[in-house]
Amino acid sequence: MDFGHVAQNDLKNIDFTLPADPGLNNKILSQVPVKNSKVYIGCAKWGRKEWVGKIYPPKTREKDFLSHYVQHYNSIELNATHYKIYSSESIAKWAKESAGKDFLFCPKIYNGITHAGSLSGKEKLTAEFLNSMLAFGKNLGPIFIQLSESFSPNRIEELFDFLESLPTDMQFFVEVRHPAWFAKAGIREEFFWRLNQLKMGAVITDASGRRDCAHMYLTLPKAFIRFVGNSLDTTDYKRIDEWINRIKQWLNNGLEEVYFFMHMPDETFSPELTVYLVDKINEICGLSLPKPTFVSQQKTLF
Repeated sequence: MDFGHVAQNDLKNIDFTLPADPGLNNKILSQVPVKNSKVYIGCAKWGRKEWVGKIYPPKTREKDFLSHYVQHYNSIELNATHYKIYSSESIAKWAKESAGKDFLFCPKIYNGITHAGSLSGKEKLTAEFLNSMLAFGKNLGPIFIQLSESFSPNRIEELFDFLESLPTDMQFFVEVRHPAWFAKAGIREEFFWRLNQLKMGAVITDASGRRDCAHMYLTLPKAFIRFVGNSLDTTDYKRIDEWINRIKQWLNNGLEEVYFFMHMPDETFSPELTVYLVDKINEICGLSLPKPTFVSQQKTLF
């Protein structure tokens, strides 16, 4: 993912400290640990040829990538659905690969809905997209609505008219990117409060060049985190450590679900950083999450 990317030499000049929790979080979280809270970790794509010989066996064919991906992760932030509406038959085939596993697909909504003109008048297209998602069955996780960087708070009523039209029996998380959503407290608080009223989540995106998107607002007792690393730069590990401490704090105070998705400008290195993430979160939070297992005798790169 290139969003918020900065040159490697500039990383040392960035303050990666996560902001303190906003006051809204105290109202969202129960302040009591939830028994059997769920933590899901994954990447944005399974179709990575760079992972053949790394976490996919040598000579693995593309059609078999997903069957191997589900052996290493318990979720995926499914970016493929952002670029086309897949048939229910195609979705069902994907779901079949995760049969019997506690695995969730978290699809990004089709960009023809969110990035092409107004959100109004998209009822038929939205229904087509959501109906196809039903084919995931019990393996359907939250649906991720991303707005373009040009979508500003001037369109807040358009946004919430659209969000209010969505079915209430599906879980949605929303990501806004225009800086004006975060610059003024009044706009920021209204946006997150209205998401809370609709029982929708707020995506937290941790990217080097857009620190405002790491806003730390929880509008539900669920967190959806998109972490953009920098090809195993030393700052990646310090940032992961800080995230694990925050997640532990949230889990101790009533967080019910965590979705943490790894991104890189070069996705070659995502498995290495997720190994570090899972090892640390298992240790610090007392979990037993799956992690990527490298091909026999293959050395990790960090």
